[in-house]
Amino acid sequence: MNTPGRRKRVLLAAPRGWCAGVQRAVDTVERALERYGAPVYVRHEIVHNAHVVRALENKGAVFVERTDQVPEGARVVFSAHGVAPAVHAEAAERNLTTIDATCPLVTKVHKEAVRFASEEYDILLIGHEGHEEVIGTSGEAPDHITVVDGPDDVATIHVRDESKVVWLSQTTLSVDETMRTVDALKARFPHLLSPPSDDICYATQNRQTAVRALAEQAELILVVGSANSSNSARMVEVALDEGAPAAHLVDSAADIDPAWLADVSTVGLTSGASAPDTLVDGVLGLLAEHGYQHVETVTTAEESLTFALPRELHHDQRVRQYGCL
Repeated sequence: MNTPGRRKRVLLAAPRGWCAGVQRAVDTVERALERYGAPVYVRHEIVHNAHVVRALENKGAVFVERTDQVPEGARVVFSAHGVAPAVHAEAAERNLTTIDATCPLVTKVHKEAVRFASEEYDILLIGHEGHEEVIGTSGEAPDHITVVDGPDDVATIHVRDESKVVWLSQTTLSVDETMRTVDALKARFPHLLSPPSDDICYATQNRQTAVRALAEQAELILVVGSANSSNSARMVEVALDEGAPAAHLVDSAADIDPAWLADVSTVGLTSGASAPDTLVDGVLGLLAEHGYQHVETVTTAEESLTFALPRELHHDQRVRQYGCL
């Protein structure tokens, strides 16, 4: 409680915000615009953040939901979430020049799906039905993949051979949520095989760890991110599961209800992997106006992973690599 004499403060999570895959995807669109000029078409939102999408639209990017919305012979960027092989085939039929900005960690899951399908495994893909990443991964081996959207789906799953079953997962899930589903699957299928390496991306895990640390001290957690950002939404759930009295997802400072701050001394602030840090700065400014001028950084991990630009841009001698801080 915000009792007299207690200083108002903000606990700022580190790491937070853009991960290497998001930075790479956004810079891919910007580099394509610089090199080829507008318009550059982007199939689906390049990353799940409304502010990022609007900023790229202002520079000349045109976002579409379907490949047939791209004029024949035009240039199209595939989003960080990945697409199914059928989308690549559609693009080829329309004579499109493609630039694939799929996050390399999502590509890893795609390759796992292809390999296990070639070995005739039934693949149980833990993820949210209808999410772009899940649609893309499922498209790699549609006859072998069943989407499992949480533990409640486990009882209805049917496989061909219970001795040849493997689970994979969407990269942006809550770690705890995923493991609850895995435990239920293992109880149903004792011979269930796990992927050779963790599918949930390092940035998702690091940001969930950071929000847990904030939840131990803060009365209110604010997660900056758009509503359609899976990893951002999961961070709110993690904060509440960890015991935070209140937690909210906000697209920007404009979404903050001042009533949330009543009787709150410590606010925990973080952001999802697709939210730019400028939005966090805006929230810090609003909180300062309400007396939260003392900011402490809570560091739970250091991130240094970098990804090169997509191979379609490699002939540019100015190729850069991008980190996630």
